[in-house]
Amino acid sequence: MKANYLTLPGLLLFSITGCGEKETTHAPPNILFCISDDQSFPHAGAYGTVWVKTPAFDRVANEGILFHNGYTPNAKCAPSRAIILTGRNSWQLEDAANHVPYFPAKFKTFPETIKEYGYFTGYTGKGWKPGNPGMKDGRPRELIGPNFSDILTEPPAEHISPIDYAANFEAFLDLKPEGEPFFFWYGGYEPHRPYEFMAGVKKGGKNLTDLDGVLPVWPDSDTVRHDMLDYAYEIEWFDMHLGKMLDELEKRGMLENTIIVVTSDNGMPFPRIKGQSYKLSNHLPLAIMWPRGIQDPGRHITDFVTFADFAPTFLEAAGIEQNRTGMKSMEGRSLMSLFRNERGAKGRDFALIGKERHDVGRPDDVGYPMRGIVTHNFLYVRNYYPDRWPAGNPETGYMNYDGSPTKSYILNERRRKGESWFWDLNFGKRPYEELYDIIADPHCIVNLADDPGYQQIKQDLVEMMTEELTAQKDPRILGYGEIFMTYPYAYEQHRDFYNRFMAGEPLRAGWIKQSDIESEALDQTPPN
Repeated sequence: MKANYLTLPGLLLFSITGCGEKETTHAPPNILFCISDDQSFPHAGAYGTVWVKTPAFDRVANEGILFHNGYTPNAKCAPSRAIILTGRNSWQLEDAANHVPYFPAKFKTFPETIKEYGYFTGYTGKGWKPGNPGMKDGRPRELIGPNFSDILTEPPAEHISPIDYAANFEAFLDLKPEGEPFFFWYGGYEPHRPYEFMAGVKKGGKNLTDLDGVLPVWPDSDTVRHDMLDYAYEIEWFDMHLGKMLDELEKRGMLENTIIVVTSDNGMPFPRIKGQSYKLSNHLPLAIMWPRGIQDPGRHITDFVTFADFAPTFLEAAGIEQNRTGMKSMEGRSLMSLFRNERGAKGRDFALIGKERHDVGRPDDVGYPMRGIVTHNFLYVRNYYPDRWPAGNPETGYMNYDGSPTKSYILNERRRKGESWFWDLNFGKRPYEELYDIIADPHCIVNLADDPGYQQIKQDLVEMMTEELTAQKDPRILGYGEIFMTYPYAYEQHRDFYNRFMAGEPLRAGWIKQSDIESEALDQTPPN
């Protein structure tokens, strides 16, 4: 099967031909990009998770493709979303590698591009944030499109967004000019924290026994179980709106030629996951449906797909040549050959991950740079500054972890018992190198970096990571990674936070619980 693309002023068409087939010409596809906020793989029904009910996600997976190795290169909201929009890894995005940045003017986004080629664009809920998108033509720059979030509803629990995502999508479709394809970004605020405690049980009909256990990196307590079920309840709210959007597309006769992507921006907002570089930090749910364009639906793909792949995929699907868009060169690869199930088509067998500066909370507001590589069998992580606290300093409340019952439970357990294995695993300092067998140890508990039996594997991964990041001109790997610290925070409350906080200014951020702040800085020597 072969696709031929035609780009005409204000009109995009592409034709599909196969051996012995008559050429047919179709309009370019619509695109509905659906992204929850802080949801880890495998927390969806299609992956076999029984304590999260996601019928809409499961439908997309069953009628499209279910990906088992979808990864964001950077497990925090702003950098992860910047990767999606540009097709470039975060270490290739200057300021946008960081959390709460100014978005660099030089990097054009794919929604800005496809709008120039006749697409009607918009979004609801959470777009690219937190950060400052800058100005264009005297107005705030629309990295995704106009915001459709005015229609509200009564949320079922405290802290769930009142935005009626599905109703706003309908309003967007009502305004779409006849004959124009659309791109719409559905950015749910769920399951981002905070949660209404015990909402999963009291309002979602869940039971603590629905969980056959908790992740082994946390204590198995009722508090933690409730926290996980509250997280599941918010995922289900996001999925309910997705289902309404699918129904609306079907009712309008638009489902057949709409690419529907469903994923999340980073891992679940629990200690040792969100904002880190372990398996569940970057490994995310991903399903893609396109009745007209995906051959042999119902397939499961185990090749690695990264967030940098979305932008080139959408451009190719729309028949837009990258080199004519004004966008910077992309690191991602189009997924169109996987959609067509072409013989020999495959993705990667690894993913690169990393971070620079996320939330504040260290002296001089420095970051915690990491780089890593994950394959089907192993995860290697390099922590460039093992003397720093990976989740933020104790005296500022470990700010790179959102306040939560699970976080507080682990911190309080340490205060009750003194030294705590769970505290050290979640909050303690880390060695320069980490290596995990993610088949035997998917939660990354047993560090094999110094094990004599794994030295060749570690060396091979280091060489592969170094070669790839060098080719991508990553400043960190090339020796001038401190450039990421020269980029300022976009929000005033993040600037010079540590010194102002320690001076007694009332700068307690909403996502920090007062009880999580240590009365004085803890002293811990990083492990070897």
